[in-house]
Amino acid sequence: MIASEFKRRRRELMRIMGPGSIAILPTSPLQVRNRDVHYHYRPDSDFFYLTGFPEPEAVAVLIPGRKQAEYILFNRERDPKMEQWDGPRAGQEGACDNYDADDSFPIGDIDDILPRMLEQTDRVFYAMGCSPDLDKRLLEWINQIRCESRSGGQGPMEIIALDHYLHEMRLYKSRSEIKVMRQAAKISAKAHKRVMKHCRAGAWEYQLEAEFLAECGRLGTREQAYTPIVGGGGNACVLHYIDNRDTLNDGDMLLIDAGCELECYASDITRTYPVNGVFTEPQRQLYELVLAAQEAAIAKVKPGNHWNDPHMAAVRTMTRGLVKLGILKGSVPKLVREEKYKKFYPHRTGHWIGMDVHDVGDYKVDGTWRQLEPGMVLTIEPGLYIPSGTKGVAKKWWNIGIRIEDDVLVTKDGCDLLTKDTPKTVVELETLMAS
Repeated sequence: MIASEFKRRRRELMRIMGPGSIAILPTSPLQVRNRDVHYHYRPDSDFFYLTGFPEPEAVAVLIPGRKQAEYILFNRERDPKMEQWDGPRAGQEGACDNYDADDSFPIGDIDDILPRMLEQTDRVFYAMGCSPDLDKRLLEWINQIRCESRSGGQGPMEIIALDHYLHEMRLYKSRSEIKVMRQAAKISAKAHKRVMKHCRAGAWEYQLEAEFLAECGRLGTREQAYTPIVGGGGNACVLHYIDNRDTLNDGDMLLIDAGCELECYASDITRTYPVNGVFTEPQRQLYELVLAAQEAAIAKVKPGNHWNDPHMAAVRTMTRGLVKLGILKGSVPKLVREEKYKKFYPHRTGHWIGMDVHDVGDYKVDGTWRQLEPGMVLTIEPGLYIPSGTKGVAKKWWNIGIRIEDDVLVTKDGCDLLTKDTPKTVVELETLMAS
């Protein structure tokens, strides 16, 4: 992502904030995996959205109209001894030269410097609850300033939820963001195709996960937007199955939900297909029903429609199909109204996607579903799950779990499938797996 993109975002947020205000954003802390081993570091999405700064132990401060510096970064100092162990740090000079900060101070000096900045402001834009330690310190600073009001300093009188404004900004993707998301989708599509070619009876679920990760790494990213789901047979009926530890059996279906992350932007793709590469008739019937539900939902992704339109299109299609197959019985409108489909289709049809795989942004505005607008990106992912032993359902349908998921950009004329390079028709899947 080019530096001017981060600068544009900061400028837009400061325009919203107005004079007399200050925004404070901490990044994510390092997370311990066990004892003295840490997880690979990933910065906080809101923080990174405005700064592009990749290091831990940092706090960004925005003060619109401040003559000395509008964008200040508190970050780690250079430390040759620690850098020998953990790698180079930007330090104060690098924060300004490489990450466009107007000024930078050591993170250890924040208690001395930031309260003086707060004294000159009326409003604080801050997301409470994201950093309990900084929450506590911020309130202490403000209370300290108020106690010293007799000396002439008043300080901020209002704390405003920063995440409300920032998440509304993040909901609308710029051209630069769409370019990165499109590339992430292309990488994930190639990784999914590699898994399809390696899928066979007797393989372990985690071996296919490894194929996906290897292809993503070969194409330029080691990061995953979420823990991959690789479930064969009955495991595909567990919506968030991440153990990925069983062997794949001939005649079963495999569900793989996996997507890489590129420059902190997510992709999210799910495909389902037979382990042996050939659909049985019951598998094909259920699969084509889920695919039809997805196509009906995608057709509703266009400006002017509201968030719930794709979901209801998928629900109606799925319910009609389940009645036709004899899995549900009754009037389709009544079954939809009474949500009887939820026994087999328990989740919604999609979510926002961006820097987080379940990205930020309100789904309702003033109590009503929000309208879709150009620049929004969402997933469309209907699913159908019939675990073994499901009462009232013929055994031929048991242990079949199917989900088909794509990432969809709302355009001015309709929509664009960012993940369209991933095969999903019965013919496409069987042809690729036979090659």
